[in-house]
Amino acid sequence: MLTEQRRRAYLSAMQVVHWLPRAELPFAAPSRPELLLPLAPPEDIDFEPPPRQIADKSPVAPQARVVERPKIEVPRPGVSAKAAAKPVEAPEQAATPRPVPVPPPRFALQLLRAGDCLLLVELATGQPFQSRDPSYLLLKDMLRAAGLPDAPQIVGEPVRWPLLMRGNMDQGPDAARDFVQGFVQARLEEAPCTCLWLVGTPALRFAAGADDQAYYQTLKLDGLGEAWALPGLELLMDEPQRKADVWKAMRQLMARWKPVE
Repeated sequence: MLTEQRRRAYLSAMQVVHWLPRAELPFAAPSRPELLLPLAPPEDIDFEPPPRQIADKSPVAPQARVVERPKIEVPRPGVSAKAAAKPVEAPEQAATPRPVPVPPPRFALQLLRAGDCLLLVELATGQPFQSRDPSYLLLKDMLRAAGLPDAPQIVGEPVRWPLLMRGNMDQGPDAARDFVQGFVQARLEEAPCTCLWLVGTPALRFAAGADDQAYYQTLKLDGLGEAWALPGLELLMDEPQRKADVWKAMRQLMARWKPVE
């Protein structure tokens, strides 16, 4: 049960100045007679209709006779005055949600040189080429058919992305593209080439900003010169019918790195 002191504290928190109990309250102070007089409702306040009288079986003392009064909406209990006075944030002042970070792409590329051509080749397994790898043997066959040396020279270490497994450095697609293009451009400045082969979708995407729709086509790239887009070696082994398209495009380009006999 509530004591009179605690009851008055709750009413003060709800900003209730005058109130009347519906039944006799234990430990309550006696009611003041002037509070039992009916009050005229103010004209500028909307009142709710009086609730239906519900029979109450509790004994009622004569001095605590119930007087119907219109209800005035008051703040809910537990809401502090500071919280109620807090201004509502305008939509333009609302905090802008942070963009969701794009996960870094994962790929491995190997740069090789064969005659007057540079080859940026996707490493499907992420590991360097081995002399008996089927994909490497296919690449040697392609170079032999193109009239280029079939023992390409490896240029530098494979480019593996992401560079760091931890840290706050930006390693998204744009950063990967800048890194790959800068890496190839630096090798071209050391030793220019006639044509740059881009073998595999990661090589196309991060060196030329293209996708698989550019297969078998030649692309002119700023800072990288002329490039030839090719499917990945694994894809050529899985879909041998693509080799015919590679050979058809190769015959039109061979004059750029091999004089026509």
